[in-house]
Amino acid sequence: MNYMLRVLNNDFLKKNLFFVFCVLFLSCGNNNKQGLTSLDIKNPATADGVDNQQLNMPEIQFDNLSYDFGKIIQGEILSYTFHFKNVGKSSLLISGVEASCGCTTSVPPKVPVKPGEKGEISITFDSKFKNGDVVSYLVVFANTYPAQTVLTVNATVVVP
Repeated sequence: MNYMLRVLNNDFLKKNLFFVFCVLFLSCGNNNKQGLTSLDIKNPATADGVDNQQLNMPEIQFDNLSYDFGKIIQGEILSYTFHFKNVGKSSLLISGVEASCGCTTSVPPKVPVKPGEKGEISITFDSKFKNGDVVSYLVVFANTYPAQTVLTVNATVVVP
């Protein structure tokens, strides 16, 4: 029985080594240009982000990055709209908006915003179960540099 296991393991080892050798041999010198290459990735060339590629990118410019609802009564549901403009040179795509808490929801534009055009992100703040000073952060993900923009919503919730 032990002899058979040694033979099987030995054959198994030989087959695996042969397979690894074939993969390494066949992959050497492969100049196939399918898939992404390092040239396809458009990162800025410098740490401070200055690069000719960046000059053609979309750029999001908000009228304001924060909004304060002021003093509100617990249970109120309030809305606000953040307005922005694409001041870049190509279409702006917002892939999503994530809030720091479940009390804030948002509706970003679903279509690209062309250069020079304006857009908006509508938010809803639910003060149910909140008390005191509340700060909610919304991270806007877009094809800009940097890829995230942080919006802030404040409120002072008073229990009735």
